[in-house]
Amino acid sequence: MNPTADIQALIREIPDFPKPGILFSDITTLLQNADGLKASIDLMAEQIMPYQPNCIVGIESRGFIFGMPLAYKLGLSFIPVRKPGKLPAAVHQVSYDLEYGQDSLEVHQDALNASHRPMIIDDLLATGGTAAAAAQLIEQTGATIAGFSFLIELKDLNGRQKLPADIPIATLLSY
Repeated sequence: MNPTADIQALIREIPDFPKPGILFSDITTLLQNADGLKASIDLMAEQIMPYQPNCIVGIESRGFIFGMPLAYKLGLSFIPVRKPGKLPAAVHQVSYDLEYGQDSLEVHQDALNASHRPMIIDDLLATGGTAAAAAQLIEQTGATIAGFSFLIELKDLNGRQKLPADIPIATLLSY
């Protein structure tokens, strides 16, 4: 039995979504399977423990799906990184380029400081733009990033190249 192969088998592939030529990895079928979801969280937790984070940062929104249970399992706090206008207190903000346009991420200014070593969590590393923006945002707080953790990495899109070279990256599945 290969746990990662079992998890990968639970992820449905949807051709031509969201546009023609894209093969979309749909994690909703994994999330619907209690054993698969538990195995995913357990394996991701094992991967990130050696980096000794003292908190978890989840990127909106699917980073919340994996970040919250990882924080719970590891006994760590959880810090949300959100889209603009979703956080009620003073925020740090970073804007970044998308394929067609721009987007922004925010974190509360008092969420992290120099004593924090967050692990940044998201479901997918594709082109790396969102994760790179999250790293810039976390660096604004004075925290030192322990690493990145992703359920899936799409290797052909070279997202790792956009991330800081000195920060470790853990991925459970690679396509």
